Amino acid sequence: MGLVREHRGIPCRQQLPHPDDSLGRAVQITARHVRHEIRSVFVLKHAQLLQLPHIHREDLLLHRGAILPYPCKAEKLRSFLAAKPRYGAQPMKLLWTAGFALVSLLVFLSPRAEASAANRVTILYDGFGKPSDLRKDWGFAALIEYEGKRILFDTGNNPEHFAHNVQRLGVDLTDLDFVVISHRHGDHASGLKHLLEVNPDVPIYVPADEYFGGVTPPHFFEHGDASLPPEMRYFDGHPPHDNPHGTPWREANFIRVTAPLEVAPGLRLITTTSQKRGTMELKELSLVIETPSGKVLVAGCSHPGIEPILQEAARSSSTSRFRMLFGGLHLVEASDAEVQATVSSLLDTWRIQELAPGHCSGERTFALLRSRLGQRHVFAGVGTSIPL
Repeated sequence: MGLVREHRGIPCRQQLPHPDDSLGRAVQITARHVRHEIRSVFVLKHAQLLQLPHIHREDLLLHRGAILPYPCKAEKLRSFLAAKPRYGAQPMKLLWTAGFALVSLLVFLSPRAEASAANRVTILYDGFGKPSDLRKDWGFAALIEYEGKRILFDTGNNPEHFAHNVQRLGVDLTDLDFVVISHRHGDHASGLKHLLEVNPDVPIYVPADEYFGGVTPPHFFEHGDASLPPEMRYFDGHPPHDNPHGTPWREANFIRVTAPLEVAPGLRLITTTSQKRGTMELKELSLVIETPSGKVLVAGCSHPGIEPILQEAARSSSTSRFRMLFGGLHLVEASDAEVQATVSSLLDTWRIQELAPGHCSGERTFALLRSRLGQRHVFAGVGTSIPL
């Protein structure tokens, strides 16, 4: 007889032994390490330590000295609660043992330890990567974990592929501090469909772009003509002050960013606007992470150009030193001369120590950076987790 853990209605595959079976006096203690990311169940049984994966610390039920995953299937839970305990003649000793072990474990999993261990970027979505069961597709998404904060940066091109990769990588989209969508293009924003199905209230920082429900520009109505009859005038001659554009995600918790914004200690969003053909006036957000050893920049696609983005990031900071760069450089269609010039600028002018290019950077950029950087070139294919 086993208890099947259900999380928000989705049963997991892990079967846990019922406490009234052969475990006898066993105590089940669940924990998650690194802000609930390393899953394990510790079962104390006659000083033997066993590990079972995929159980979360917060899903606990304390009953008769046993700590069990919760919520469980209702009928299984009822049968467990109705069962008679068989813990022998020393139930209080068992409870003390369980309590001491759990308290010790929670002390070990302090927020400080979690934060320092979890500083990393995990690539959830991209078109290249090592062989695995992850799906490769054109687009970008990454999970950024820094000092206890969990940030989803972009959501990829296809909601189903995004959901698949997130599930395979064990990423809990309900456990996010906030989300950043770099710009409106579908290969970065389409995964919002899946995200909002599982976490509809999560704060989402977006550019001040009409695609995300930004207001209709007020200057559209500044040059009216009062001589026209009301039926020929916009809104009968009385346009609203705030008339939001349509968006596929009307109910999303969008926060539109118009200027540099500190979203958490050491985490800052900057906004730039493209002046290039094909993406003229496209607004894009990038994330700056202030680490003790220098700034880390995460860019979605760099439509305004990576150098203008770096300039804006440096302008709103006390130092212009960048230690690391992640994301798309949008050089996939650039000429060889443009690729050479951009790489030279990143390495010789900006003196960025490590580069982890992805998405639209282009294979020629990958090859050139790999040649020039050697070990300082960071592979950032889908599924890769890179320490910060």
